[in-house]
Amino acid sequence: MISFECDYNNGAHPLVLQHLMENNGVRPTPYGFDEFSDRAKDLIRNACEMPDAQIFFLTGGTQANATVIASILRQHEGVVCVESGHINGHEAGAIESTGHKVIALPGDDGKMKAEVLEKYLHDFVNDATHTHMVFPGLVYITFPTEFGTLYSAKELEEIQQVCQRYDIPLYVDGARLGYGLTAEGCDITLPFLARHCDAFYIGGTKVGALCGEAVVFTRQNAHNHFFTVQKQHGAVIAKGALIGLQFEALFTDNLYFKIARHAIDMAARMKQIFLQRGYKLYTDSPTNQQFVVIDNDEVKQLCPKVEFSLWGQADEHSTICRFVTSWATTDEDLRILEDILDGKHP
Repeated sequence: MISFECDYNNGAHPLVLQHLMENNGVRPTPYGFDEFSDRAKDLIRNACEMPDAQIFFLTGGTQANATVIASILRQHEGVVCVESGHINGHEAGAIESTGHKVIALPGDDGKMKAEVLEKYLHDFVNDATHTHMVFPGLVYITFPTEFGTLYSAKELEEIQQVCQRYDIPLYVDGARLGYGLTAEGCDITLPFLARHCDAFYIGGTKVGALCGEAVVFTRQNAHNHFFTVQKQHGAVIAKGALIGLQFEALFTDNLYFKIARHAIDMAARMKQIFLQRGYKLYTDSPTNQQFVVIDNDEVKQLCPKVEFSLWGQADEHSTICRFVTSWATTDEDLRILEDILDGKHP
């Protein structure tokens, strides 16, 4: 069975595995204080054009979000995101488990609008009873969004300006960052992103690594004892070089962006496969996530032949189905999908 279920059910890119194998006999300093992690951090700083950025390696996205957010927020503060934000809907209350409320605002195609954020913050500050409320202490967005949509440079800049007016840091969840930055029509670069937020993470788990995310604090603004906060959250692994080695490989010779672009090319072809057969899209995503509206009866027929995710009901007769490409998607995968849709595959 072919799989378009997600972008993290593959192994690792062959060059990442090769780098791990070539250095398997080395005995590096534990907990990420090793030469490979140091080199990987320098490569990331260069890619971000942020020579003073502070970088920490964690194993997964939920772990990164929970640790970073807890390190930034004070006891009486919460984090602001859109209703569809990953921390609000798909992280099992990880943020709330650290004692911080997720403050959800209405979104637009998965995106936070600067004017909505501005109104919420203005109303909060001017509410005479706000001392009885959870204070907004951080703004969280994802790039790309849960719906595969992208912020423009102008939209990101506007959100940052609102955050600066209210002296609230901006944090960007980049689980699929590579797929967003290489998408058609994206006018945001990695250096631009780094300049327009206070912290973000570069997703490796979904973009060519076995596991691992690189958290970047852009302005020497990490918690003074962030490593200890990591440790407290179970977010430090003894074999820290495992992640450093992978990011060293991913950020050598532009590999991270090359393999991300491959997924985008595959997704564009997959989108045409569906459109040419009369399917409708739920959103017009330029990223590796494609959301297709499919008749409920056909969904039942497809499920035994191809793996994909059910993303909710479009209406009483049809379902929103998510098909995801990755760095590992092949021409053969797409050919088989065509045959399945055309009824030529057993």
